[in-house]
Amino acid sequence: MSKRTLFSFFPVPRAGRDVVTGLALLVSLGGCTVGPSYHPPQSLLPPTWSELPESGVTTQSVQLVEWWTTLNDPVLDSLITQAVSANLDLRVAQGRVRETRAQRGVTAADAWPTVSTSAAYFRTRQSENVGPFPSSSLGNGQSSSNSQFGLVEGDLFRAGFDASWELDLFGRVRRSVEAAEADIAAAEENRRDVLVTLLAEVARNYVELRGFQQQLKVAYANIATQQTAVEVTQARFQAGLTSALDVAQAEAQLATTQAQVPTLETGARQAIHRLGVLLGQEPGALIAQLSEDKPIPMASLEVSVGLPSELLRRRPDVRRAERELAAATARIGVATADLFPRFTLAGNTIGLQSASLSDLALGSSRFWTAGPTVSWPLFDAGKIRANIEVQNAREEQALAQYEKTVLTSLEEVENALTAYAREQTRQRALTNAVNANRQSVALANERYVKGLSDFLNVLTAQQSLYTAEDQLTQSERTVVSNLIALYKAVGGGWEISAQRQ
Repeated sequence: MSKRTLFSFFPVPRAGRDVVTGLALLVSLGGCTVGPSYHPPQSLLPPTWSELPESGVTTQSVQLVEWWTTLNDPVLDSLITQAVSANLDLRVAQGRVRETRAQRGVTAADAWPTVSTSAAYFRTRQSENVGPFPSSSLGNGQSSSNSQFGLVEGDLFRAGFDASWELDLFGRVRRSVEAAEADIAAAEENRRDVLVTLLAEVARNYVELRGFQQQLKVAYANIATQQTAVEVTQARFQAGLTSALDVAQAEAQLATTQAQVPTLETGARQAIHRLGVLLGQEPGALIAQLSEDKPIPMASLEVSVGLPSELLRRRPDVRRAERELAAATARIGVATADLFPRFTLAGNTIGLQSASLSDLALGSSRFWTAGPTVSWPLFDAGKIRANIEVQNAREEQALAQYEKTVLTSLEEVENALTAYAREQTRQRALTNAVNANRQSVALANERYVKGLSDFLNVLTAQQSLYTAEDQLTQSERTVVSNLIALYKAVGGGWEISAQRQ
């Protein structure tokens, strides 16, 4: 029913209409929004990275939407696709976004009138001990003849509309909506941050798994070599060419290397269990799929990370902190609005009332009540101003948290850059060490068999080779893990959330 039809059926006196019209005009012309207006903070960022290596990393601006594909591992690609679809932390973050969107609707509804309709029927009987009841206020006015006080019974039918509307003259609702919208943006950035962390965790645990598998491969190869050494020493001992000491030393070396296997197997299984949980499955769900050993994914030779200034738009945690600051600023306005009076159109009722159902639709059955109310706290023991101070303090905390988040993001990138570059240098040195140790083992075995040196040289060479090969495998794994940390530090990967929703 339109406003015109409503007023024509339920005519409100001109004075009542003037009140409504005047207050509506006050809202449109005289309303204001109290509290500080938000302005994004300005951060002073370095022009470039201090730990930028001479080669391998560039500051070119690139899209890092699916950075893990640069590792060229189809199994990893499949695991990440499953994780994005089923990870429980991501589902929690998505639920938080839906919650904040719904909460924004609850807050925004305060800017609109609330209208309700009701209908009622009453059957009334007057007590015999309180005297006559005015017939005009009680229905049909029929009295019982056997009551000395004029016992009255009657019907009352009633139907109508009730409305109330708080006029947002000082922006309390508008600031609340502003804060709610900032909360939505912060929740969305939190979901993106969870996604960035998830992508990095899946990739890191997958690389850990392949690293353990390669370490096992190295251990088994060395066990085979050392088993051969045990057999050689036993044969030479039986031939009287060497002592039992050589046999004991060879067996001890073999047992020491064999002792490394359970620890490496435990690490591999734990990585598989962790990947299962990250994919929203039971820990053992991926054992059959991932138990076969595969090589460690190869890291890219060149990585583009952009400039420090790009972190403010790339890192979801920085963007979330900025939106939380915006929400805290808006809530100062919400608290400040409580200092000013509230104007409400409350208790406004238009309806029909009659003692007879057949007369309910007649014009004479119409009734109405209308009028504004004003409330203005004169004394609250400083509660409102204390709440303003609370919101100001929270805004200061949000600003400090934003600045800390920016600095932390810079630190993480710098640390990832230096770790990635230094580990590559270490990997090259370990590669040289492995090659040299293999030569050393071959020469030591040859001299021992010819009787030109004792078995201690063989043991030392074998132990040095195993240590170097194991460290090289760990370094290859660490290089890729550091690359993953670098991609995470620059905020890579969150864009896929928009593509796959």
